[in-house]
Amino acid sequence: MKNKILTYARFVNLEAAIWILGLIFLLIVPLEMGSHLSICPIKNLGFSFCPGCGLGSSIHYLLNFEFKSSVASHPLGIFALFIIICRIFTIVKKNYKTIRIIHNI
Repeated sequence: MKNKILTYARFVNLEAAIWILGLIFLLIVPLEMGSHLSICPIKNLGFSFCPGCGLGSSIHYLLNFEFKSSVASHPLGIFALFIIICRIFTIVKKNYKTIRIIHNI
């Protein structure tokens, strides 16, 4: 049993794990209203508008079924979440096929 678990653990894709953990983080962590430390290079350069800022908030609101707040935060949040979920499914599907080929399941 331990060998089987270790065998399958080798095929876990790090990218898929990071995307899934990121979505779980956005679902669980509450948004703080007010200023916070930003890693956005455009905001840190002093510009007031950044086309990417608000995507995380938008996805957070989507995962919590607050659709109006999501669109108000960033109109492309729905599209971004769709792309992330599609990417996760693509990676998992590819890994599943690889495991099936190797183990002749």
